[in-house]
This record gives sequence, C-alpha cells and structure tokens, in this order.
Amino acid sequence: MFLEALGSALLGFALAWVAAQQLSDRLPVRALVLVTGALGSVFGALVTHGALGPGHFLATLIGAVAVAAVLLSLLIRPASRRLRRSATV
Repeated sequence: MFLEALGSALLGFALAWVAAQQLSDRLPVRALVLVTGALGSVFGALVTHGALGPGHFLATLIGAVAVAAVLLSLLIRPASRRLRRSATV
C-alpha cells in the first residue's frame, strides 16, 4: 500500500505540473495546483484500493490519476474574465 500511495502521489504531482505548465493562465496559484494533484491522487488511490482490494497495483494507479484529473479540472477558470452584456444594457 505504501508504494501505491507514493506512486500515486508522484503521478498526481506530475499531472498537476503538466497542467500548470499548459494552462497557467486559467489555473490558480501553482502551489495550490500541485498540492491538489498530489493529494487528489492519494485520495483516489485510497478509494480505488478500498474498492478493488490488494493486488491491483496498476488499476489503483489508474484510479488515482483519474481522481486527480477530475479534481484539477475543477480548478480551471473560464478563458475570459470580461463581462458579457447585452445590447440593451
């Protein structure tokens, strides 16, 4: 279980780092993104390991990365921050 947690934390951190590089203008502070990716993947590994049981190392890592990706997607802001008003206003 320790290797699953460590591996998932590293994968989540790597996923968050790539997301922070690619979407730097649409994500909040880089430290928040990196922590969210790492902790989200550890949580995903815990949930996946609890659901599947021991002996499913690769499936646990896939579940961890999936949960980290979902949590990182919740941090993405819209592309434009300007207000869109109608012509009547």
